[in-house]
Amino acid sequence: MQRSPLTPRSVIRTAADLADARGLTEVTLSAVARELDVRTPSLYGHVRDLAALRDGITTLALGEVGDRASEAVAGRAGRDALRALCDAHREYARAHPGRWESLQRRAGDAVARTEEAARSSRAPAAVLRGYGIPEDDRVHATRLIGSFLNGFLHLEHIGSFAHSAPPADDSWRLLIDRLHGLLAQWNAKDEK
Repeated sequence: MQRSPLTPRSVIRTAADLADARGLTEVTLSAVARELDVRTPSLYGHVRDLAALRDGITTLALGEVGDRASEAVAGRAGRDALRALCDAHREYARAHPGRWESLQRRAGDAVARTEEAARSSRAPAAVLRGYGIPEDDRVHATRLIGSFLNGFLHLEHIGSFAHSAPPADDSWRLLIDRLHGLLAQWNAKDEK
């Protein structure tokens, strides 16, 4: 049986699948080479090193989650758009735990300049425009949403909510409603 030719894309996809199956820390060049049934030096023509391999997984994940989130929020506004955005991230984290984990690490500077990174920022920006949040404040609001998503999804992933009531789904809905309330009041004048 003839093997498919190695490409940077095939190496990254194999690494991403391995991360989903075993965790990001298990992704090494030698582990990816074994998955591809090649010798480790064969990978160096396609990825520079382990950092580049993991940056590739992060870039892939940014594009995938960005596309899902954009599709989810299309035609929605306010609470519905926020819920769709959050649900898209939660579903992605559940379906692709290793890829999601790659989004929780500090990636190389080049990752931030990719088209995939730009795509991942479009849905949150659209949600925030729907709330009328001034452009100068959107980075803060984006960080608020990201902090909620990353914190909740990490704790859920490691099982922190498994031993207490109510179910995590109840908290998820309630917290998105509270986040909606905060975003809806963003432009209210501070009381002194």
